[in-house]
Amino acid sequence: MMSAAASRSAPAAAEPDRLEPFSSPRDVDRVFGHDEAAQEFEEALRSGRLHHAWLLVGPEGIGKATLAYRLARTILAHAEAGDLLPGAAADVSIDHPIFRKVAGLAHPNLLLIRRSWMEKTKRYSQVIGVDEVRRLRAFLGSTAGDGSWRVVIVDRADQLNQNAANALLKALEEPPPNTLFLLVSNAEGLLPVTIRSRTRVLRLAPLEDAPLAEAVTAALARDEIEADEKTLGLAMALSQGSVRRALELVTGEGIALYDQIVATFEALPELDGAKVQRQAETLASTAETEQFELYLALLLGLIERLVRYGATGEGLVGTEEKLAKGLVSLDNLPGWADAWEGISAARAETFALNLDRSLLVLNSWFDLQKLAASRMS
Repeated sequence: MMSAAASRSAPAAAEPDRLEPFSSPRDVDRVFGHDEAAQEFEEALRSGRLHHAWLLVGPEGIGKATLAYRLARTILAHAEAGDLLPGAAADVSIDHPIFRKVAGLAHPNLLLIRRSWMEKTKRYSQVIGVDEVRRLRAFLGSTAGDGSWRVVIVDRADQLNQNAANALLKALEEPPPNTLFLLVSNAEGLLPVTIRSRTRVLRLAPLEDAPLAEAVTAALARDEIEADEKTLGLAMALSQGSVRRALELVTGEGIALYDQIVATFEALPELDGAKVQRQAETLASTAETEQFELYLALLLGLIERLVRYGATGEGLVGTEEKLAKGLVSLDNLPGWADAWEGISAARAETFALNLDRSLLVLNSWFDLQKLAASRMS
C-alpha cells in the first residue's frame, strides 16, 4: 500500500503531532471543507477590523492547522487590508516566496509555538511550557520586516500548561499593533476562560463525505502514497470526518486494529482475557502512543455507531449491522451510551494524569463484556 512512499526521503526531523509520512499542514496548499471559516476571516481582514486573536476549534485531524497556515499566509501576503479586495484571491500560491518561507518556518514575521523537543529524553514534551511562550517577548519586541504584520500560531493551545497559558494571556491582553494570534485547539474546554474570552472563535466541523474524499485523495497524491480502493473506502467510512484518521487507517495498521476490535465485539459476551491483555500491553507502550490513541478512537467510534443504530437504525459501517443486532436493544441502549461516556472520561483522565494505559483498555472491555451479557440475560 505504500510502495511509492517507500522511495521518498524522510523529513529532516520529526515534529510533534505530525502524521508521518505525510506533509506538514504548513506544506499543504489547499484547505478542504472550511470555506465559510476562511471567508469569515477574510471578510474581517477586508473590513479593516480584524480581531487580533482567533481560536480555531474542532475535532482532531479535520484541517484546523492547515487553515491556520492559510490564514497566516493571507495576512503576511496582504499586510494592508486594502490589498485584499472583494473577489480577489486570498490564498497564496504554492510557488509564492511567502508560501515557501512559511512552509520552512523561515518567515521573520511568523512564530510557531508548540511542544518542545527534550534532548535528555529524546522526546517531545507532553505540554507547551512557559519557556516556549516566552519566545514571544523577543518576537513581539522586534521590528517587523517584510511587511507590517506579525503572526503567532499556537498549535495546540489546549496543550499549554498553566504558566504558559498565563504568559500567553499577557500577550493577548496587550498585543502590539498589527499582530495576529491563531490558536489551534482540539479541546476548547481545556483552555482557560480568560484566553477564550479574548479570542474570536472559528468552529470547524468534521468534513462531509465529498470534501473528506477530496482532502484524502489530495494528500495521497501529494505524498505519492498508494492505497487500494477497498481500504480507502473503509478508512474514510471509519474516519468520522477526520482527514488525519482516514490517512492513519490507510497507511498504518489502523484497519488491522479495527478488525481486532470488531472480532472482540463479535465474541462478546465471551472475552479472551489473555488475548485482550496482550493487546493492551502492546498498545500501552510509550512507543505506540499514536496506535493507542487510534485504537481508542476506533473503539469509541464503533460504540457511537452502535448507539446511533439503536436509536435510528442507521449509521453503521460494513458488516457492523450483524454485530449491532446481537448486542444492542432498546432496553440496553442507555447502557451503551453510558459506556461511551465512561470510556471517553477514562481516556481523558488517563492522558491527563499519565495513568496505566493497559488498564484503560482492559477495564473498557470488561465493562463492555458486562453490558453484552446483560443483553443475553
